[in-house]
Amino acid sequence: MAYQAKNYESLLGLTGFSDALLKNHFTLYQGYVANTNKVSDLLAAFVKEGKQGTPEYAELKRRFGWEFNGMRLHEYYFGNMTKTASGPVANSALASKIAGDFGSYDDWAKDFKASGSMRGIGWVVLYQDPAAGRLFNVWINEHDAGHLSGSIPLLVMDVFEHAFMLDYGLKRADYLEAFFKAVDWKAVEERFQKAS
Repeated sequence: MAYQAKNYESLLGLTGFSDALLKNHFTLYQGYVANTNKVSDLLAAFVKEGKQGTPEYAELKRRFGWEFNGMRLHEYYFGNMTKTASGPVANSALASKIAGDFGSYDDWAKDFKASGSMRGIGWVVLYQDPAAGRLFNVWINEHDAGHLSGSIPLLVMDVFEHAFMLDYGLKRADYLEAFFKAVDWKAVEERFQKAS
């Protein structure tokens, strides 16, 4: 069954993000969905033709993680943004967990933003490790490398240049502030509840 691109046009008009930036970003995401389907179909065809031992098959197998995670991380990213952001839910289970694992919400936010400020391209993800019940802010350099196995993404921030350069140029810190003002904490809380 082929993956279908989700529609995130409800984010158009989001404060701190121009419609041009968002539309470009949606198009990039749609490319990941299309490529996930293409690579999946090609891999299946290689197996049917008995070509799974070829270098082409091996390279496509490696590429699949890049395309799939590019698709899925963008879905988490767009899915944890809203035009009606209101900040974290005070006294919620997630707010308590963040304070318990990081000392305070402010300390967590400093760490998350510091991760997003690091030089390089990638993602910052607030992960929950269900095995230990801990939260981690994690830098992911490439879509398919750096994830904590078995952990669940709660909050995802894109820090590839396409996420901010059109609106902010090299001022990544300004983008981080705009992102924080757009976080849909209700969506993040729902992810946390499902993972707990």
